[in-house]
Amino acid sequence: MMGNVISLDSILGLGELKAPAESTPVAASGCSSSSCGSSDGPADMDPAVWEKVKNHPCYSEEAHHYFARMHVAVAPACNIQCNYCNRKYDCSNESRPGVVSEKLTPDQAIRKILAVAQEIPQLSVIGIAGPGDSLAAGARNTFATFEHLQKKAPDLKLCLSTNGLALPENVERIAQYNIDHVTITINMVDPEIGRHIYPWIFYKHKRWTGLDAAKILHEQQMLGLEMLTARGILVKINSVMIPGVNDTHLLDVNKAVKARGAFLHNIMPLISDPAHGTHFGLTGQRGPTAQELKVVQDACEGGAKLMRHCRQCRADAVGLLGEDRGEEFTTDKIEAMGEIGYDEEARRTYRDHVEAERAGRHASKEAAKAEVQETVGAEAAPILIAVATKGGERINEHFGHAKEFQIYEVGPSGAKFVGHRRVDQYCEGGSGDADTLDGVLAAINDCAAVLVAKIGGCPSKSLEAAGIEPVDRFAFEYIEESALAYFKDHAERLGRGAVQSRAGQDAVIRTGALTARRA
Repeated sequence: MMGNVISLDSILGLGELKAPAESTPVAASGCSSSSCGSSDGPADMDPAVWEKVKNHPCYSEEAHHYFARMHVAVAPACNIQCNYCNRKYDCSNESRPGVVSEKLTPDQAIRKILAVAQEIPQLSVIGIAGPGDSLAAGARNTFATFEHLQKKAPDLKLCLSTNGLALPENVERIAQYNIDHVTITINMVDPEIGRHIYPWIFYKHKRWTGLDAAKILHEQQMLGLEMLTARGILVKINSVMIPGVNDTHLLDVNKAVKARGAFLHNIMPLISDPAHGTHFGLTGQRGPTAQELKVVQDACEGGAKLMRHCRQCRADAVGLLGEDRGEEFTTDKIEAMGEIGYDEEARRTYRDHVEAERAGRHASKEAAKAEVQETVGAEAAPILIAVATKGGERINEHFGHAKEFQIYEVGPSGAKFVGHRRVDQYCEGGSGDADTLDGVLAAINDCAAVLVAKIGGCPSKSLEAAGIEPVDRFAFEYIEESALAYFKDHAERLGRGAVQSRAGQDAVIRTGALTARRA
């Protein structure tokens, strides 16, 4: 085990941290943009809301660079069947929701949480996301786990995910246990569409199918959402984008959940690999391309605020978004630890360090944006840039070691995180693999450049041949400021014909959560 490391340098491999620049405080206000809750900061929302989201990696795009989450698999039962889901309780190979390596009792979950909390100072959130539904079967394990956790680790945020069918009857208990973050998966607001997604539900001791099932589910989801938001509980909506089924309909979903007070809307690509054994996978239903997903997400801008950094994690995920350290904390390894104490000092010190880092980050981003706006015309078209990063909002990963690339849309209005692309690691054992490189190129094919800490000559040539510029001159610098500096240079070169536009290119989305292991 790595011990209680508390510096951003050693935890995230950032290199020497720069002193944060001084910034002028800005008065907090209500949400002022459609991205509030994902990329916005304290100046863009009520201070009480900022306190709830600032260290939650799923509710804040900024926080996901710094803070870790942990899912405990105490809820195996489910009360609905989705055509995109096939739950597995003893699987270590698949990386998607509904999959776990082992189910836990509440007592086992508490012991595991305490062990992880002692070893991962970034840990800020404990969630229950299955592998079934957290509120099915009376939610006994879910609330038993949270009840004990409040006493043992009061500094950790509590979060749960649900399909919403049993939500209305559990809202009071959710509020009672101070669970102030709830995710509801809502894929439709029209039962005619819903019946193509859900073959059955189990409600009030009866199995319902077809249109009746979809109507009941829709009514329960809307009622539960309204009840949660009325109590000031932050709600994130997850929607699975299924081409030809609900893709265009997701605009209606976005409007409906915004009207009922949802804080955030996460539109995710369908995972449809036939190997997973889902109905959609076995019947040939495809998932969206990168461009198709972005078109729908962009169309929802102005409605409910969007989350774009989701990794569609396993129900037992541990660590930063973009990694899964679950294999370090299996039941047998935890049992061998003996007595496990609890000391929140390491996490408190880490959070203080992040706060100091953030103080200068917000001012630095605004300064970089202002410089671009002064030097680049407003008519300059935005571009997509891929970034190799280990976290901490820095360009700090070698191209050949990257297991995902974060994608930013950069233009005269600033740099905006728009998603991530999972890839196989190109370089292992000191040499690169040509087939793997082809997969990387397909994943970032719509990008004008890839920003990396380091890159070899062979992949550089392949990228250049594909029209993607490899850039290592911003190694270990902050992502957004570097992306804006690159855009300013790119726009100048584009204006004199030195580079070509890549507008209209598409890319391949490889769905599923990452299972990266720490070295």
